[in-house]
Amino acid sequence: MRRDLYDEEHLLFQETVRDFLAREVVPHHTQWEKDGIVPREVWKKAGELGMFGFSVPEEYGGAGITDFRYNMVIVEEIVRVGATGLGFGLHNDIVAPYLVNLTDDEQKQRWLPGFVSGELVTAIAMTEPAAGSDLQGIRATAIRADGADHYLLNGQKTFITNGINADLVIVAAKTDPEAGAKGTTLLVAERGMDGFTRGRNLEKVGMHAQDTAELYFDNVRVPAANRLGDRDGQGFVQLMRNLPQERVSIAVAGVAAAETVLESTIEYCKTRTAFGHNLGGFQNTRFVLAELATEVEIARHYLDKCVVALNAGRLDAVDAAKAKWWTTELQNKVIDRCLQLHGGYGYMQEYPVAKAWLDSRVQTIYGGTTEIMKEIIGRSFGF
Repeated sequence: MRRDLYDEEHLLFQETVRDFLAREVVPHHTQWEKDGIVPREVWKKAGELGMFGFSVPEEYGGAGITDFRYNMVIVEEIVRVGATGLGFGLHNDIVAPYLVNLTDDEQKQRWLPGFVSGELVTAIAMTEPAAGSDLQGIRATAIRADGADHYLLNGQKTFITNGINADLVIVAAKTDPEAGAKGTTLLVAERGMDGFTRGRNLEKVGMHAQDTAELYFDNVRVPAANRLGDRDGQGFVQLMRNLPQERVSIAVAGVAAAETVLESTIEYCKTRTAFGHNLGGFQNTRFVLAELATEVEIARHYLDKCVVALNAGRLDAVDAAKAKWWTTELQNKVIDRCLQLHGGYGYMQEYPVAKAWLDSRVQTIYGGTTEIMKEIIGRSFGF
C-alpha cells in the first residue's frame, strides 16, 4: 500500500539528511564503532544543517515547527545506513520536549541555542543500577536546605545514552525521598559541575559507536535555577507525559530497521544460489519473506497513524505502548529470520544483517520493556 505520511517538505528534508549521512557519517562509522564514540564535530555539522530542535522557537535558533515527521525522517535515515552511533534521536525526540515545554525564559536562553547548533549535546538520566523500567524505584536524591539556592544531588545512573558526550543531563531525583513518585523532581546537571563524574563508556552487545555511560553524582551543587518546572515533585508526571513520544521514536527505528533488512534480504535471495537454484526459488523462502513483508507493512501503517495522532496531541500512553512493543518485537523477529536466510554469511559481521541483528536486541528493552508495555495496555482494560 502507498505510504502518504510525508509532504513535499519532508521529502526534501529527507534528501538533505541522506546527503549529510552519505558525506559525514557513512565513511567514518566503522571507525567510530572501534572508538566507541561519535566525534562531537559531527553534532555541530548536523546542527548547521538544521537537524536539531525543530520545535524550538525561532527566537532561540529553532524552526518553531511542532511536526514529529521531521524527527521521524532523521531516525529512519540513520537506521537505514546503520549509523546507530548517532544519538540524535535521544537529543531531538526525547530531550527536546523537556527543554522546550518545561523551561522558563532564562533557561531557554541558556540552553536552547546550543541545543539547536549541536554545541550542547544532551542526555536524560532515569535508569539506575536497581531501577530500570520502574521509575518510582529511583534512589538518587536532590536535597535542598531551607532557603538554599541549590540542591545537593547524590546518586548513580547507568545505561545513559550520550553519557560521555553530553553537556546537559536531565536527572530524575528524589527531592522528597518519603513521598514516592510525588517526590521526584527533574534537574539539569551540566558538564563541569563539581562532583559530577562519568564512569565507563559501557561495552554493549551492539550499537558500539553509541556512547552509553555510567554517571555519578557526589554532592553536586545543582542551582535551583536548573530545576525543570515551577516547583518540586513534578518530575514523575513530566516523565510520564513525555514517554509516549520516546516510545514512538523507538518504534520508528524498529520499523525502519525491519524494512531495511527485509529489502536487502530479498535482493540477497535473488542472487544467492543453493542446490542449483537461487534462494527465492524455494517455497519456504518465499513464504518466510511473504509473512515478514506483510507484518512489516501492517506495522508501518499503524506507526504512521500514531505519528499523525502525536502531531495532533491525541496519542495516549496505551497506543504508544502498543506501537513500541509490537514494532520492536517484530524488528527482532524480521532480522533474525533474515539472518537465517543468509546462512553462514549472516553470522559474519561484514554483512549488514549481522550488525543489524546485534544493534536491534536492545529495542525491546530500553524505553520500557515489552513486558512493561503489555502491562500498560493490560491496565487500560480496568482489571
